[in-house]
Amino acid sequence: MQGIKSLLGLICLMLSMSAQCADKVSLQLKWTHQFQFAGYYMAAEKGFYKEAGLDVSILPADPNHPDTFPKVLSGTADFAITHSGILQKRQQGAPVVALGAILQFSPYCWMVKNNSDIFQPRDFAGKKLSKIGSIENAELLVMLQRAGLSLESLMAASHEGGVKEWLAGDLDAVQVYVTNEPYTMTLQGVGHRLICPQKFGLNVYGDILYTSEQFLAKKPEVVERFYRASLKGWRYALLHLEESIDVTKQHYATHKSVQELAYEAHVLASYIQPPGINLGNMSMAKWRLIADLYGLDQDEFDQAFDGFMYDQQQTEGFELSWMLILAIILSIACVPLYIRLISSNRR
Repeated sequence: MQGIKSLLGLICLMLSMSAQCADKVSLQLKWTHQFQFAGYYMAAEKGFYKEAGLDVSILPADPNHPDTFPKVLSGTADFAITHSGILQKRQQGAPVVALGAILQFSPYCWMVKNNSDIFQPRDFAGKKLSKIGSIENAELLVMLQRAGLSLESLMAASHEGGVKEWLAGDLDAVQVYVTNEPYTMTLQGVGHRLICPQKFGLNVYGDILYTSEQFLAKKPEVVERFYRASLKGWRYALLHLEESIDVTKQHYATHKSVQELAYEAHVLASYIQPPGINLGNMSMAKWRLIADLYGLDQDEFDQAFDGFMYDQQQTEGFELSWMLILAIILSIACVPLYIRLISSNRR
């Protein structure tokens, strides 16, 4: 009886130690809570992060300051989500490492009204556009530049404002996220069309999970565990959309309706895992294409790309969950007790 009590005490101690030893990390989102980040929510809610020995804080962005680079580079956040402009950041000297691309295509588009005479990139000449940055959403500008419009003319045509100004007629085209503003316009009965880079051959990545070189060098196993658990969360989210929508609504995006989240899930599913492409996939060839779109020459690309894309093979050969490690330790610890019990029974 005393032996059983000792065993139970050992189990409780080991469980307590495993909980206390969980690595605390933070994930900085690039926007406020919505289905766009459901895979990370499910990794937390279904215990995938916990199984990997991680205690993860998922942080929504400040809509007025959504740039995640300063937080990762300063160490305020361990992981974050960003856009394909991360390659430019890397080329400019930022020590960032791309772990995986959750969206295989850019979710940013130009939105025009149904009665607009804008149907393709070359039609934007002389039009009033919403102002966009040269790094984030750069594919929207590149698409127009490839149609023959100069950057100078596009910058001159850019104006402050968003959907409100577009509705008032002050803007001819406004940049939007494919699942946000178009959904709202549909509910309001406003006829609109989307002109997206993907339809004109600009297949750039979106929602890239990344970390810093410093954090990767300091905690490579933590990065590997977080990466794998996050992808596991995304696989679960895609296979259980209804449950993922409910979790997102109840615990994260409480400000959104179930219908809005369902629309977002339906649209983004094809962006996350299109046929024939693995979840989170990145390739040097596609990054090379993105470099061309951003105007990086071969030498600049080679310099920037060295160490830029995470090699998950580096720790792939040894992957043990905390529960498995605990089971092994308990099994070893119980051997002497088992021998003692057998010996006492024989007496």
